[in-house]
Amino acid sequence: MRVRDKMTQDPVSITPQTTIADALALMREGDFRRLPVLDRGRLVGIVTDRDLSEVSPSPATSLSVFELNYLLSRTKIGAVIKKQQVISISPDDYLEKAALVMRDHQIGAIPVLEDGKLVGIITESDIFDAFIEMMGLRDSGTRLDLELDDKPGMLVKVSEIVWKNGGDISHLAVFHDKAAKANLVLQLRTKDVDNIVEALKEQGITVRSASWKGHA
Repeated sequence: MRVRDKMTQDPVSITPQTTIADALALMREGDFRRLPVLDRGRLVGIVTDRDLSEVSPSPATSLSVFELNYLLSRTKIGAVIKKQQVISISPDDYLEKAALVMRDHQIGAIPVLEDGKLVGIITESDIFDAFIEMMGLRDSGTRLDLELDDKPGMLVKVSEIVWKNGGDISHLAVFHDKAAKANLVLQLRTKDVDNIVEALKEQGITVRSASWKGHA
């Protein structure tokens, strides 16, 4: 899955000349948590609701509401954006690269650039949605949690057992938490999996759980 498959296209953006008051209003109206900052079409930064709350006067200040609003309406985004290289990603990069970049840099979103132009933004929520989709968590089906030897040919072996016993695999994921072992999670469109479970056990594959979820 590519970044372009899950990103928000043509995100709302601001410029360094946008005031904090206007940026906050945009966030409230659009229910945004962050806004890319463009200077003559070039990405120069990204501001978050947290960034703006940090530079906004505290409610405990002695300033009046009028003075607060005046200050926010006069302060420009250019004065508060962080002066550092902006992290970006290509729409053709794989989604897992976006997840790694977010994790490594402890950020919640990445602007997406194509030929130097802002074409989208990918957020942690988009990554979560992709994970839910890949695991079939919103789909009906039988979920099999298997433990098997981590060696060549085992995935093919499991697939053949499932197919020969009337199973239909819709989603698949592999995890590793033990040396020389692999956890294979399958989601099947098949509801009756008793024959599949028995056949897997006969081949020395541990079936940790088998459960149906969704509509009957």
